[in-house]
Order: sequence, then C-alpha cells, then structure tokens
Amino acid sequence: MSMIRDLRAVVRPSLRKDSASPYTSYDATRDPRAASAVVDCAVYRDGRRVSCDKPGEALTPHEAMLQVRRDGGFAWIGLHEPTEAEFAGIAAEFGLHPLAVEDAVHAHQRPKLERYDDTLFTVFKTIHYVEHAELTATSEVVETGEVMCFTGRDFFITVRHGGHGSLRALRSRLQDEPELLAKGPSAVLHTIADHVVDGYLAVADAMQVDIDDVENEVFAPTGKGVSRGVDAGRIYQLKREVLEFKRAVSPLLRPMQLLSERPMRLVDPDIQKYFRDVADHLARVQEQVLGFDELLNSILQANLAQAAVAQNEDMRKITSWAAIIAVPTAVCGVYGMNFDHMPELHWRFGYPMVLGLIATVCYAIHRTLKRNGWL
Repeated sequence: MSMIRDLRAVVRPSLRKDSASPYTSYDATRDPRAASAVVDCAVYRDGRRVSCDKPGEALTPHEAMLQVRRDGGFAWIGLHEPTEAEFAGIAAEFGLHPLAVEDAVHAHQRPKLERYDDTLFTVFKTIHYVEHAELTATSEVVETGEVMCFTGRDFFITVRHGGHGSLRALRSRLQDEPELLAKGPSAVLHTIADHVVDGYLAVADAMQVDIDDVENEVFAPTGKGVSRGVDAGRIYQLKREVLEFKRAVSPLLRPMQLLSERPMRLVDPDIQKYFRDVADHLARVQEQVLGFDELLNSILQANLAQAAVAQNEDMRKITSWAAIIAVPTAVCGVYGMNFDHMPELHWRFGYPMVLGLIATVCYAIHRTLKRNGWL
C-alpha cells in the first residue's frame, strides 16, 4: 500500500501540471534504471515501425512518446520483470494507474481484464510444456509465466514475467502485417491474446499424450491376472499440473468474451471481431482441461480400485494356502499326542496311510480352490 501511495503522489501532481495532456512530464532518459528492464521500444505509424531520430541508438519510452505526440501513431514498449524503481518512471510517463502498476510489478496475478480511465489492463498467464522422457511423481509438466498488457489510446506496454513466452518473434511477425498493425494498440492486444491461447492448444495436445500413456498403463493387461495399477504419485502429479493449467485458462474466458462482445473505445471494431475467434479457441481449451481433470479422477479411482483388488487377490491366495497347510498341521497335531492307545498307532502301514490321507485331502482342497479361482 505504501508503494501505491508513492505512485499516486508521483502521478497526480504531474497530471495537474499539464492538464492538456493525459501524460506526465517525466523524462525517462534521466532515469537509467528504466532502460534495464526495457526489452524493446518502438513507434508504429500507419502499420510500420518508425526509425529512431538518432540512428544507432535505442529509443527510450520518453522519446517514443514525444514522437507519438508530435507525429501520431502509437508506442509499443516491452519490459521483462521490471522492479518497482524501474517501472515507476514509465508508469508516470504514461499515467498508469497505481493498482495496475502494483499488479504488473509483483506478478502472480489471476488472468483478468480491468479498465482504469483510458487504459485497459489485461493479465495473461502463459503456459509452457516441459518435455520429459518419462512421467514420474516429481516431473514438471507445465511452466507458467505472465504477460501484463497496458492498452492505451496511443501506447501499448507489455510486462512479461517468467523465463519463457518471449514476444520478440510475435513482434517481428506482426510487423510483417502492416495492415493489421495499422489498427493500433488493440491489434497488438489481440495478437498477444491469440498467441497465448494458441500456446494453450499446443500444451493441451501434449498433455493429452501424457494422460493417454498413464491411462494405457493403468488398464493394460498384465498377463498374470489382476493389474496392480501404476504409481499413484504419477497420477497426482499430472493432476496438479492440470490444475495449474486450469487456473490459467478458466479465468481468462470472461475477459475474452467481454473483448469480443462489449464495445470499447480502446478496441477497434474491426479487431473486436477477431476476439470472438480467440474466445472460441479458449472455450475449446477449457473443455479439454475440464475433461482432463475428470478423466484423471476416473483413472485415479480405477488405479486405487485395481490396487485394492490385487490386495484381495493376494489375501485369497494366502488364505487358500493356509487352508491346505491346516490339514497336515491338524493330523500331525493329533498324532503328536502322547497316548498309548491311538488308532493305527502300532500298525505297520499306519504311517504311510496317514501320509496318503494328508496328501489326498490337500490335493482335493487345492483343486477345489483352484477351480473356484482362489489359486
């Protein structure tokens, strides 16, 4: 909260100094800390990237906004994991709301869409599939990151967290489509949303393979009777990763629906139509993720049931052999008593007869239990 008060103290007095402009008079060139988090900074006009006024030098956010105010177009600034000090100057330069700035700096936010005055603040969770040779109880299946987007009338700011999800290739691809880029910052917002959701589709397909492998192992015939299932820890781990995936997908569905259905000043009407396609793809991914969750629940229940059946099978075998062993134990126990007058005690063939009787009874019990499936 102290950071919010500090940012408000920076933004509001500056706004009062220049009531004709929605931006402050902060000069980012005087603060070298801001440049350390900036990955790329450019001005786009008529769908094309504008060359810097100083060839060979990187454009600063302040210089980008000066060009935009002077000649039109919009500025696109990309940052990677900025600190409070690094982002404070840019926040002041573009008049970003302190609450949105706090979310962008500290990350770990729920996907959402919020409007602050003339700025849209959007949070996306990026998902990266981690390749693994074999799924174990400790395997990491997905890695998550975040991309926060500030969409203004003539600027677009991205704040990325995490080691993956770079937007460099996306920026390059978008620069090859000037007719789309000419639509302004909302075109960039759509492209990032589409890029993130396409990543969800790829991860969902990869996770489907992992779930199919576990399912096949659980229900695969062993050739030795009842299957004993697989390590439940593997299923739990996969379920945890699906839950992480679900947390990225489900909250984003409502923001995409709003962007596709509700008219917004900052979103070009032509671009708004494209958000419907993104929302449709996202709904498809959500159905897949919910299906994964239910399927893993069923697989886990089946695996536990198989383990219980296998334990029952073991107990039946142990009980069967105990019943067979009880026969010679009982007979030998009777003839082990110290009495002189016992049946067939002094008969010459008494001992072979008792052994034969024991063998016959044990064989009969074994055959009966085997026929009934206990052995």
